[in-house]
Amino acid sequence: MEAQLLNQKGEEIGKVELPEALFGLKPSRQLLHEVTTAAQANRRLGTAHTKTRDEVSGGGRKPWKQKHTGRARHGSIRSPLWRKGGVVFGPRPHSYRQDLPQAKKRLALAQALSARAQDGSLRVIESLALDGAKTKQVAQILKALKIGGTTLLVTDQYDENLVRASRNISEAKVMLAAHLDAYEVLACRGLVVTKAALEKLGAKVN
Repeated sequence: MEAQLLNQKGEEIGKVELPEALFGLKPSRQLLHEVTTAAQANRRLGTAHTKTRDEVSGGGRKPWKQKHTGRARHGSIRSPLWRKGGVVFGPRPHSYRQDLPQAKKRLALAQALSARAQDGSLRVIESLALDGAKTKQVAQILKALKIGGTTLLVTDQYDENLVRASRNISEAKVMLAAHLDAYEVLACRGLVVTKAALEKLGAKVN
């Protein structure tokens, strides 16, 4: 399976072979749903907290005597029945983490990459080297590659200039090939992978 190798001006300068094990798979909706759901769950902080009746301040004194008032009996003004009282069955801090086998994650990544290759949103570029941290250069590259919407730029190693230059573009995100997962691939509308990152992805999945 081949793809066009582009330069930063969007011009074809050759062909690049896409590994069949990485870009030639048939995506499974069930597997990709499972992996993306787990990825989203693992991004949750799980810090939501509501106070129960024993954590709300006040309410130590019985509001009125038990009998002969004509009103319902109450033991505390911080009961969940009262305004400003405690919350029943509210969210409490806990972990939402879902662990998946590494083999399943690697397979899901390969299927996500295959989906991007099949729908025509994959671009393989020779390099993303910049002269400096200039947002204009990244904007010109994205325009030349003719990708609309959220774009994920995948590189083989950290580039400070590229990260700083793309920071002001809300629809551009830079990620290392070593950190790439199926969720990030599916979350973007366009995928730009450097030639060097392509080789690292092949080693990561195999």
